[in-house]
Amino acid sequence: MNKPVQASLGNLLKRVHADERGAVALETILVVAAIAIPVILFIYKVAWPKIHTMFSEGIDDLTNQSKNIHSPGSP
Repeated sequence: MNKPVQASLGNLLKRVHADERGAVALETILVVAAIAIPVILFIYKVAWPKIHTMFSEGIDDLTNQSKNIHSPGSP
């Protein structure tokens, strides 16, 4: 009773191994990942501190400007 299940599983594994329908999509995903991962790591390590500083300064400027607008007694 256990043998038909194993034979069936063996046939299924052979069919799955021989099936090449998703090979092109998988290769494309791997190529995109091989390009994207180094780019993301570069941005995170090198460019992100500069971007973070630029946005922080912009937010600080906007906060100061809004305080100047809403402060009583401004001309």
